[in-house]
Amino acid sequence: MRVILQRVNQGRVTVGEDVTGEIETGFVALVGVTHGDTSAQADLLAQKTAHLRVFEDDAGKMNRSALDVGAGVLVVSQFTLYADSRKGRRPSFINAAPPEHAEPLVRRYAQTLTEQGITRVAHGVFGAMMRVEIHNEGPVTILLDTDELNR
Repeated sequence: MRVILQRVNQGRVTVGEDVTGEIETGFVALVGVTHGDTSAQADLLAQKTAHLRVFEDDAGKMNRSALDVGAGVLVVSQFTLYADSRKGRRPSFINAAPPEHAEPLVRRYAQTLTEQGITRVAHGVFGAMMRVEIHNEGPVTILLDTDELNR
């Protein structure tokens, strides 16, 4: 599993004309799932997301976690995180898990964030064409990948 975290001062997902998820200070979490990923990996990434210290303290240092600052997380499924563009000009998405495998793991990631103490977890719509607004703060963008975290 992979998650790209973007620290934001605002994030919003719109499907058609409807806002389906919105946060202020926090993370927009773009979540990708590949074949063989498990609920344990979703839990690991959610725990890492909740406790990652990339929010500024009073001295301006990145020393506080999402939990410390009361941040929200906007969870957006993103199968394109497993794009393979090594050959040709059109990426292959064969490494992305099928929806019946990916959707429950994206939901599990969001649920585990809540269990970790994140009080504001908002969502995109799995499989929908979404307009995602990301007001990156910093900018701070962090890639979490379970293959790398488990080394």
